[in-house]
Amino acid sequence: MAVERWTDVMVDELASSVSEMRESMGEMRESMGEMRESIDGLRITAQALLQLAAQNQRDMELIKQRQAESDQRFNILLEEVRYLIRRTDGE
Repeated sequence: MAVERWTDVMVDELASSVSEMRESMGEMRESMGEMRESIDGLRITAQALLQLAAQNQRDMELIKQRQAESDQRFNILLEEVRYLIRRTDGE
């Protein structure tokens, strides 16, 4: 089995490759950090939107309830007016 000896050029190329790999790893770590920040931002935004949607749903239910109460009061008043009209017509 032959043993290959490392030359100065080979060692320099290896050192250059290692440096490039370290630089790439640093850039990748930075990108991952930015990605985590983006994900956290998206998570916060999603939670805020869910809270707004829940509040909107509660508001809509309250509006529907108030509308039903208003309709009921209107119908009662309408019946009273009809009663008064019938009474007036009868006299």
